[in-house]
Amino acid sequence: MGAGLAGLPRMAGAAAPASPHITPRAKHVIVLYMSGGFSHVDPFDPKPRLTREHDRSIGTEEKAAVSGTLRVERFLKAPLWDFRPNRHCGTEVSDLFPFIREQMHEAALIRSMHADHRDHGEATLQLHTGSTGFAMPSLGSWLSYGLGSFNPNLPSHVVISEHRPYNGPQIWDSNFLPSAHDGVLVRPGDDPIPHLTSRAPKRLQDLELGLLESLNQRHLDRGGGDPQLAGRMAAFKTARGLRDLAPRALDLSLESPATLALYGCKPGDRSSYAAQCLMARRLVEHGVRFVEIIDAVGACRDNWDAAHRDVGTHAKYALRVDRPIAGLIQDLKSRGMLDETLLVFCTEFGRSPWAQDGKGTKSRTHHPSAFSCWLAGGGVKGGAIHGKTDDIGNRVAENPVHIHDFHATILHLMGLDHERLTFRHAGRDFRLTDVHGRVAHDILA
Repeated sequence: MGAGLAGLPRMAGAAAPASPHITPRAKHVIVLYMSGGFSHVDPFDPKPRLTREHDRSIGTEEKAAVSGTLRVERFLKAPLWDFRPNRHCGTEVSDLFPFIREQMHEAALIRSMHADHRDHGEATLQLHTGSTGFAMPSLGSWLSYGLGSFNPNLPSHVVISEHRPYNGPQIWDSNFLPSAHDGVLVRPGDDPIPHLTSRAPKRLQDLELGLLESLNQRHLDRGGGDPQLAGRMAAFKTARGLRDLAPRALDLSLESPATLALYGCKPGDRSSYAAQCLMARRLVEHGVRFVEIIDAVGACRDNWDAAHRDVGTHAKYALRVDRPIAGLIQDLKSRGMLDETLLVFCTEFGRSPWAQDGKGTKSRTHHPSAFSCWLAGGGVKGGAIHGKTDDIGNRVAENPVHIHDFHATILHLMGLDHERLTFRHAGRDFRLTDVHGRVAHDILA
């Protein structure tokens, strides 16, 4: 058996479909996570005062320093890109995202997001698990646990990432939920799921896996149901399904030239962000419940966090994702899939309305007090704008949406009541939103 099974990665077993709590608005989720924290006041939250009062002081703030605290003067910084309205709904988006701007009539823009931590690790963990300090099950794992998969031969939770993001696999881990709900990592390129190709002939490996399953089942029955063994058995089943189905699900050569062009994907490309968006659509088509694309390029610091040195670097990262994301929205709509697929465009926090390094500098610092994310597709009120920040984008002024509220809203659109989606562990019931969370009903269609 070793020849056929050695080297298989740890994978989730496909979870059987389950009944939602309420009528779902969407059946699938595609998360478009912009790792590193993009500025909200440059693309999505226009603040004319920043332009009028560029380089004007608004007083000091206290910052942590080796010797204690340091008082730093804050100088307002104008956005680097002009804002223009979407021609259908009027939502203003800057020239940083010209393609996404043309699709904002399909999206509900939340300008009042806020989180609890200003460091990447903790904020990334909260965005994905609801917790800043403890390892907890991820959003994808909770959705998999609550709803299962439409395809028994594919996992219900898939993560597409070129490089290791902040916190690594912790942000797609199932933690204390059954291991069948772990995220399966797909790495863009010629070998998206390492070790998937068997070194043994398929017929022989099928015999080996069948024998292994019968032996494991006998042991499981005798032992009264070991959850770790059951999880391992599910993992082998999924690995077998992935071996047979994943190559086709991830085969972009089956896409038409027109579809490739819509995403900005060149023939033969298997690694660009455009290719990753196409992979996500194909996985959803094949029944995967939850797909996350993590926009992490190279090392962790080679991402949207480059704004702490020069916010102008946003242009590089926006160019990478703008057209593919807009293409994904158009493609899903043309195939009749947008109504049942929820797109989530998010980041872990925003950027300060003032320059991080003083008057005349190019940087913006981490800013969890106010930022922007948007939802599109399944059950969302297209063209809506929810929430408001103050006149410089520093604090939330109306309809705040905390990360727990964001999660509650996503679960609601998928047919799950965030207060009822619980799991008993260590003597208490846990949930994604802990003891918090309110659904943002204003953005629902």
